Amino acid sequence: MPALYAPLGERAVEMAPHLIKRSALSVNHTQAVTLGVMAVYVVVIALLWNLPYVRWSLWPFKMLVIAFHEFGHASTACCTGGRVKSISLDPHEGGVTHMQGGISAVTLPAGYLGSSIIGALLIFAGFDIVASKVASIILGICFLLTLWWARKDWLTIMTILLAVALLVACWFIAHGEALRWVVLFIGVMSALYSVWDICDDLILRKVNTSDASVFASKYGGSSQCWGLIWSIISLVFMAVGIIGGIAVFHESFSQQQDDSKHFIPT
Repeated sequence: MPALYAPLGERAVEMAPHLIKRSALSVNHTQAVTLGVMAVYVVVIALLWNLPYVRWSLWPFKMLVIAFHEFGHASTACCTGGRVKSISLDPHEGGVTHMQGGISAVTLPAGYLGSSIIGALLIFAGFDIVASKVASIILGICFLLTLWWARKDWLTIMTILLAVALLVACWFIAHGEALRWVVLFIGVMSALYSVWDICDDLILRKVNTSDASVFASKYGGSSQCWGLIWSIISLVFMAVGIIGGIAVFHESFSQQQDDSKHFIPT
């Protein structure tokens, strides 16, 4: 009998890493619903982004992801020795970050890539209610920084205040369940913002003042090439966020609500 158990034990040890890996990446019912909702978000945002008249329904969220974009410029400017003078958001022209100094090779792509990283992190958090609560707190801190830089632009101030009000209100709906779906929506839109905006600016409207155009004029290459590279990187970030959410958050909807009741309950 001992001779029989030894090989089985060794085989179990050998199979354990494969079983753990398989279970970590398997998709349960809650995760499948989350992925389905994400797919719906992608289709709805893509349609509303391009359809005349109804595209204005995305305006509040578009302004929000533009704020993420500008926060990417501003934060990297500060990290590379520059200084941020102001940030302004415009529903027609997008956002503008007025900076002095900094390393342009870092600050220019940081807008699109920064919003993509934020989007990927929000997608990751959107798989779980408690994680969405944590993400909303971090977002609030980022909004306060952006609010300081944009203290002279009333449109930016109103956009940020409305975003904070939306996040706070969602805390009180079904123990944060609504917050999870809002965080996920913002994450999807922010992760894909670079793809849609680069396509809109460089392919459809041929705008010559985009970040990619300025980067190309300074460091070579074409704006379309850099735009394509940044878009691919953004999609990779989004895929990492999805895989991370599937691997980490396995709780069902009811389990997530129970956990949420014990984390800053509302």
